[in-house]
Amino acid sequence: MNQRQISAGFEARLRRIEDRFAINDLIARYGLVMDDRDMAGMPGLFTPDVEISSSDGGMNASGREAAVEMFRRRIKGLGPSNHFTHDRIVSFDDADPDRAQGLVLSHAEMHLRGAAMLAAIRYSDVYRRQDGQWRFASRALSFMYFLRADEFAEALGPGIAGRIRVY
Repeated sequence: MNQRQISAGFEARLRRIEDRFAINDLIARYGLVMDDRDMAGMPGLFTPDVEISSSDGGMNASGREAAVEMFRRRIKGLGPSNHFTHDRIVSFDDADPDRAQGLVLSHAEMHLRGAAMLAAIRYSDVYRRQDGQWRFASRALSFMYFLRADEFAEALGPGIAGRIRVY
């Protein structure tokens, strides 16, 4: 391997590391935008053709404007919230340097209709770099639980049935 090949390999690996950090920042910004109700910052999270979905069918939107409007409606009835991300698995598309996919494990604490709520959420994401910025091209949510805080201990019993208790 000559010096030019070594340099090119190093640059490619460095670019992946930088991309991974940028995607992690995108994931963190999503939670902050939601918690801060930053509607002006929300469009910058998504590609123009973003697809948002949830396993329970309660969150579905195609396109940036529709996604922002859906989140605006959902946030309207929500009290304070805190979204936290934990583990992230990001894999890059070897055929397309501007595409990656990921799985994000998270939880959220929020206040909804007079009750403190807890949720464990898995996000299945597709990320796309546009205009030099990583954005969500799709985000599919699935809930491991979404329930009142006072029901937490009882709801984690055997089986998943009854863990989704959004009021």
